[in-house]
Amino acid sequence: MFVDHVELILSSGKGGAGSVSFRQEKFVLKGGPDGGDGGRGGDIFFLVDKNSHTLSNFRGKNQLKAKNGVPGMGRKKYGKKGESLTLSVPPGTQVIDADTDELLLDLTTDGQSVKFLEGGKGGLGNWHFRSSTNQRPAYAQPGLPGITRKIRLELKLIADVGLVGFPNVGKSTLISILSNATPEVANYEFTTLTPKLGVVMVDEYTSFVMADIPGIIGGASVGKGLGLEFLKHIERTKFLLFMLDVANYRTLEEQYDTLKLELGNFSEIMKKRNFAIALTRIDSVLEEEVTNKIDSFISYVGLDKDEHNNVYHFNENYKTYVQKLDEFIEYDSQKPFFIAPISSITKLNIKPLKFALLDAVKKIRDEADCS
Repeated sequence: MFVDHVELILSSGKGGAGSVSFRQEKFVLKGGPDGGDGGRGGDIFFLVDKNSHTLSNFRGKNQLKAKNGVPGMGRKKYGKKGESLTLSVPPGTQVIDADTDELLLDLTTDGQSVKFLEGGKGGLGNWHFRSSTNQRPAYAQPGLPGITRKIRLELKLIADVGLVGFPNVGKSTLISILSNATPEVANYEFTTLTPKLGVVMVDEYTSFVMADIPGIIGGASVGKGLGLEFLKHIERTKFLLFMLDVANYRTLEEQYDTLKLELGNFSEIMKKRNFAIALTRIDSVLEEEVTNKIDSFISYVGLDKDEHNNVYHFNENYKTYVQKLDEFIEYDSQKPFFIAPISSITKLNIKPLKFALLDAVKKIRDEADCS
C-alpha cells in the first residue's frame, strides 16, 4: 500500500536514575558511597533508505519511543544506555512539526542518518556528592526525561523525469515500456491511483528514474480529481514530460494550457520547471491529421520551424522540433525542450525518446553541479 503521509508522536528515552549505594565489604568498616551513574536514554534517528518507497511501515504506529536508560548500581557501576530507535524512511521524506507546520528535516540522500531527538541524561550516583562534611550522601540524581515531539512525515518522491498529463493519455503504458515499473494499464480514466516510480535503463551503465502520477484535470490545484493529493510528488523532479493525446477530444492546445495552469497554480517552482512534450497515440489518427495538428501546435507554443535541429533521429514521417542544445544556459525554460510524436503500442519513436530524455537529464545534472 502506498502511504505518503503519517502523524507520529516520538519520544526519546528517559535517563536512568543514579544509584544510592555504600561500599560493603568484609573487613572494611564504614565503606564510603559508591553509587554509579544512570545510563543515558536512547536517541531517535532517521535513516534514509532508497530501498523503501512508501511510509506504510508507520501505519497504525501512532507512538514510538526509544528505550530508557538503566539505573546505576553499586560499586560505581554505570547503568546501560537505552537502546536508540532508528526510523527508516524513503528519500524525499520531510519531517514537519505537527503543531506549527515548521519543516524540521528534509531527508533526500540515501544513507543519510540524522539524530532527531536526544535521550535524557542519566542521573549522577551518590558517589559524586561525597565531601568532607557529607561523607555518607543519601542522595542521587534522577535521570532527565526524554523529549517528546508530535510530527508529520510527508513523502515527496524524487525522480529525474515526471510524467504529467490528463487521465488515460498513455502515461502508465509509457512508463511500463521504458522502465521496470508495472502499473495497471486499462482503457478508462484514473487507472493510476497512486504514484509509480520506474528506473529507465538506457544502457548497461546509464539510467534515470521516471515518476508517473495520477492524471491531472482542470481544477486539480484546488482539489478536483486526484491531482492535488499527488502533485507534490513531482515537485522534486528535475524535468517534466508533458503527455498530450492527439486522439483526445480536447485539443493539444487545451491540454497543454490546462496542465501549465494547474502546475503553476500549485507551485511557482513547478511553473518554471524544464519540460518536453510527447504527443501520444499518433497511431490512432490519420497521418495527415496528425501532421496538421503538430504543425499547428508547434506554432502555438512558439517554436520556430527554422530552429529544427536533428539532434535526435525521430521518425521522418512526423515532424519533431528540438531546441538547440549546444549551450544549455541559453535554453528557454518556458518552451519545450523537444516535441516528439510517439506511439507506445507500435513503439514509434520510443527509443529516441529515451535518449532525448537522458540528454535533457544529463544537461540539468551538469547545470546543478556547476551551480
